[in-house]
Amino acid sequence: MDPARFFAASRVLIVAGKGGVGKSTMSAALARTAARAGLSTLLVRLTPGGPISRLFAQPELTGLEQTLSAGGGPNGDADVRGRLVTPDEALSQYLADHGLARITKRLVSTGAIDVVTTAAPGIRDLLVLGRVKAFEASSAADLVVLDAPAAGHAVSFLQSPTGLRGAVGAGPIATQADEVLELLADPARCRVMLVTLAEETPVNEVVETAFALEDEIGVALGPVIVNGLVELPEGLDGDLDSLVAANAPQLSATDIAELRNAAAFRLRWATRQHEQVARLRQLLPLAHLTTPYLFTTEPGPTELEHLSSALTVGIGELGEDDA
Repeated sequence: MDPARFFAASRVLIVAGKGGVGKSTMSAALARTAARAGLSTLLVRLTPGGPISRLFAQPELTGLEQTLSAGGGPNGDADVRGRLVTPDEALSQYLADHGLARITKRLVSTGAIDVVTTAAPGIRDLLVLGRVKAFEASSAADLVVLDAPAAGHAVSFLQSPTGLRGAVGAGPIATQADEVLELLADPARCRVMLVTLAEETPVNEVVETAFALEDEIGVALGPVIVNGLVELPEGLDGDLDSLVAANAPQLSATDIAELRNAAAFRLRWATRQHEQVARLRQLLPLAHLTTPYLFTTEPGPTELEHLSSALTVGIGELGEDDA
């Protein structure tokens, strides 16, 4: 499938996954991949920090929109912009939109804003989703990528409009909930992409989350991203004895022993991952995209481009029904 068509299929991509699986990194990689396909992208994060600024080599995200990756150039890339959206910022904007901008600063300074956002369960999440809906409705970018909460919170996060809609009969909160529910229910406007590692616990959790999102919320699911697959260096998946023999004059006995131990470890690692990928395919009937393991603790722009290239290849191999 053409990547431009893949990303144009929905105007909002919500990226979710268990903590530690690379969800934020994949959000950045999806945003960059969409931009490489020619779609201007707004990348939204809900909490300060995280790897996004480092991946783009830009300052930390704030409530003010900033350019993470400029468009143009010989490849015709579009731009990636980013911003932080917190519940407090979402509430301030909500009050301003309803003619109450003058009291917003007072609410913040007195701490009353915390009382407002904790008075009704789910109000914080609804306000944030309302901001995402506003970005989508205003065509702020061709695509909005939301780095959503970790999988344990993702279901309740996306359930917040339903819960609040049942608690209020009418008024602006009910209207906001209805509009967000319309967004979540329309595959042409919104999809969720789940991220996992090829390990037993993350696979179990991503399967559980996927069924919960479909059954309890009804949001459309895109392909699952299986992150961090190790690649086998040339020779390790073949005749290691021949490889060692061919290089024996340059290797000491210690070198050969260490090489065999490293090869055995990498093969066991890859085998376990492939077993979990096969199990995921059996348990969850969704298309998969894969990204390679990065042998660094601080990935930056070079690694982001590497991940984006892997996603581009994987999307290109999807069938028309897999998006």
